[in-house]
Amino acid sequence: MRNLIAILFFSIACFSGKNVLAQQKTYCNPINIDYGFTPIPNFSEWGRHRATADPVIVNYKNDYYLFSTNQWGYWWSNDMLNWNFVSRKFLRPWNEGYDELCAPAVGIVGDTLLVFGSTYTSKFTLWMSTNPKLNDWKPLVDSFEIGGWDPAFFTDDDGRFFMYNGSSNVYPLYGIELNRKTFQPIGTRKEIHSLKSWRYGWQRFGEHMDNTFLDPFMEGAWITKYKNKYYLQYGAPGTEFSGYADGVAVSESPLGYFVEQSDPLSMKLGGFARGAGHGATFTDNFNRFWHVSTIMLSVKNNFERRIGIWPAGFDAQDMMWTNTAFGDYPHYLPAFRKTEIHPRELNPAFTGWMLLNYQKPVMASSSLGGHAPNLAVDEQMKTYWSASTGNSGEWFQSDLGSISTVHAIQINYADQDADILGKKTNLFHQYKLYSSMDGKKWTLLKDKSNNQKDVPHDYIELENPISTRFIKIENVHMASGKFALSGLRVFGNGNGQLPDSVKQFMVLRTEKDKRSAWIKWSPVDNAYAYNIYYGTHPDQLYNCIMVHDANEYWFKGMDLKKTYYYTIESINENGVSLKSKILKVD
Repeated sequence: MRNLIAILFFSIACFSGKNVLAQQKTYCNPINIDYGFTPIPNFSEWGRHRATADPVIVNYKNDYYLFSTNQWGYWWSNDMLNWNFVSRKFLRPWNEGYDELCAPAVGIVGDTLLVFGSTYTSKFTLWMSTNPKLNDWKPLVDSFEIGGWDPAFFTDDDGRFFMYNGSSNVYPLYGIELNRKTFQPIGTRKEIHSLKSWRYGWQRFGEHMDNTFLDPFMEGAWITKYKNKYYLQYGAPGTEFSGYADGVAVSESPLGYFVEQSDPLSMKLGGFARGAGHGATFTDNFNRFWHVSTIMLSVKNNFERRIGIWPAGFDAQDMMWTNTAFGDYPHYLPAFRKTEIHPRELNPAFTGWMLLNYQKPVMASSSLGGHAPNLAVDEQMKTYWSASTGNSGEWFQSDLGSISTVHAIQINYADQDADILGKKTNLFHQYKLYSSMDGKKWTLLKDKSNNQKDVPHDYIELENPISTRFIKIENVHMASGKFALSGLRVFGNGNGQLPDSVKQFMVLRTEKDKRSAWIKWSPVDNAYAYNIYYGTHPDQLYNCIMVHDANEYWFKGMDLKKTYYYTIESINENGVSLKSKILKVD
């Protein structure tokens, strides 16, 4: 019944106005919200840029509320697509610093929403609201003396209220029960979990999980209760890296003892949007689980980041999973997500629309320095094409290589020569999208020349799919800086043959360090990428590594005490191959 009501709502929206976004059934990571620019001057010395991280989404009164670091406000949505920003600063006159609700804690007690920011002091306010849509907040506790960095709240089924915190490469995560009426501590904080990078390879610090430079960090606690078990989630080993992930450990008590799952709950090592750490798990209005977490970018500053939302759940053995396979391709929104199926076989929210223009020919009106046009189709958010100006009329064109069926287009802007510090609510992007069969005669596909929204990762699902070969975007107005794209990504179906299956696949696990392996496979000529799935049981291959333009991968993320299982599939514009036979790796 809920699904029918949601679909009816969307159908009415389609006919009741001109807002095409209301018709969309899908979204694409990174999510398209008006990310604020970093407010910290010394973080922007390499270039001013958008940045946020450490997201929390809670389902409050059937709406989704999203809070994240340093945004001078928060968002709410009733469909997980259209996010409405509420401008709000929570720091009081006696609070100092740029960290406006850094890594906020968000909880629900009865009919009340609670919000609290990270602090090492005893003078931050614990806020409450029963009407956050209207920005109606009151201090619940003037100075929440217990404080804590990267805090999280959890209300148990019996009404008991808990707080968790910790962000360190020295100290563990902590948990404590609070009095639900006074919000004072009951007893003292308890050490509840620490990293074990000597055993779990994915917990090693560094882009290559090699523990160079620093020891690994543990941060961003979150608790999900399922079937009377408590699932502690935490971010590790560092927000700057592709391997930034959320781990999970399970207990029969809210304060432990917690037993670690060997592999991360959410990790996204490859593809356009990488990283899936320091987040939170929530349920939609259909009682299905989702996980929101941090996507790393880390170009103009280590803490340049975005946000992604991934389908999640529990299997028949109560193992918690998050599916990030094709996690930066179009996914169905909650009202249209498929019926739950085994997550190893198919992402339950993935549309099946493939990337059509990876490394395909491109043209542009101009280029700035080394920011060449091909960098907008290389599936790396760290690199980008920039026009020489931000003027109206600058354009970028992508050749799909053959006539294809296009369902959706994602426009990812890059912050080249932006001049903004902090959150602004008067920014907007304007552009026109065109399609063509021959690259000469163009048809207007989407006109956003009157758009008044800030859309740094705009995503357009076409009302009806089209057949075309060329896609072009023409700039009308930039929010700030030059017209620059980290990715013009076109999704649909290439109408050709599926890629061949991988014929030879091997995982060479080292005896010297069983956390590590050299993964190799025979290249497939008609594939542009591969998905490697792995896990500690053949029916629980929940983690995925996406690899482009290579037939090998050095992986250092295993539990040295466990046997592993691997399989691989190849990918092209037309779909995916059959997976290889599952390989057991002792």
